[in-house]
Amino acid sequence: MAIVLSAALAAASACSSDDGKSNDSGGSSEKITLNVDDFGTFGYQELYKQFQAQHPNIKINERNVPKLDDYTPRLQQWIAAGAGAGDVVAIEEGIMVKFKSQPDKFVDLKQYGASSLQSNFVPWKWQGGLSPDGSKLIGLGTDMGSMSLCYRADLFKKAGLPSQRDEVTKLWPTWDDFIKVGQKFTSKIGGSTKFIDSPETYYNTILMQEAGKASNQTYFDQSNKFVMESNPAVKAAFDETVKMSDAGLANGVQFLSDPWSQALKKDAFATAPCPAWMLGLIKQYGGDEQQGKWDVAGVPGGGGNWGGSWLAVPTQSKHPKEAAELVKFLTSPQGQIAAFKAANNLPSSPQALNDPAVKAFNNPYFNNAPVGQIYGATATSLKPVYLGADNQEVRQAVEADLRAIAQKKLSASSGWGKAVSDAKKAAGL
Repeated sequence: MAIVLSAALAAASACSSDDGKSNDSGGSSEKITLNVDDFGTFGYQELYKQFQAQHPNIKINERNVPKLDDYTPRLQQWIAAGAGAGDVVAIEEGIMVKFKSQPDKFVDLKQYGASSLQSNFVPWKWQGGLSPDGSKLIGLGTDMGSMSLCYRADLFKKAGLPSQRDEVTKLWPTWDDFIKVGQKFTSKIGGSTKFIDSPETYYNTILMQEAGKASNQTYFDQSNKFVMESNPAVKAAFDETVKMSDAGLANGVQFLSDPWSQALKKDAFATAPCPAWMLGLIKQYGGDEQQGKWDVAGVPGGGGNWGGSWLAVPTQSKHPKEAAELVKFLTSPQGQIAAFKAANNLPSSPQALNDPAVKAFNNPYFNNAPVGQIYGATATSLKPVYLGADNQEVRQAVEADLRAIAQKKLSASSGWGKAVSDAKKAAGL
């Protein structure tokens, strides 16, 4: 991995800026390139075109890494090295705490007029972009992760289950009810089609639900003390996910891996947790042939908040003024509305959430599901869950053990103990 990352760092460093010149004078016609580093689907393609039309001297080069777990270590290395990162970088919630502790690595967006934009974001999203002492604004919020559950209506119908979204939602008020529905589905369908896509997606969904109901923390508390063993939210999510594997409902594949995307294309799973950003991924990997087969229902156990990001400008950028303008443009209420319509990333802007274009939006790919209503209904009540500086490393360790249980490579009875042990190692304890 170190060799791969070093190569990526060298390549990115070589193309971080097209000419190495600064362009801080707003009236300059100098041609520059702004590199944007992001992951997954942010839905910014049309917005890039608009910004470039308004700024003819600027070319935007998006350097997208599909998988967050691949993107994060590269970004960490670029930021630590002081070279290689784009002019604008996306920072996912799971890594934001670590980067907030390094405010000197990022441009203070307040210096470029962002102080007046606080009302454009729900309070906790604005707060999440501030340095620990509140003196610097290192990021402006993009999306939030309001929850739903996506399901294959055609496969449900084939299994003799209700397929209309309101009726499907009534099937599973709790996760135990969800498992019972899965067992009915499996008894009718059988074969290579599993009920759930991956144990880790369900684990993270339940974990964020449970944490949001109680302590608002997962593996670490606000002082970054490791609390996995004593946090009932983690144990509840782990146990419920193990139940799904014990019931034979789970594909033992890693989320967003090649086996996961192939399973999606081959109808090898019938449900997937769908925080708002997941809709764009299912559409991207499912392709045209699955349009109209997927639908969106309520999630068992109530709502929850999983996911969301911020856009920041590393101090290593040679064009901080222009990069900050791009960040403000993309995260503006109108920018968030456009991103929602393109990729269903739920706005963190109250103005965008209340816009008729969001409220009335139906997604044609998901059988015209009224996703504006579905996700918007709980958006204003979403609460942040604290994720410690080593959250991603710990999360990956626990997820690996849950996949091993689903693959029958690790016994369920010893799974929790091994997960705690592996998590401690991942946290350097």
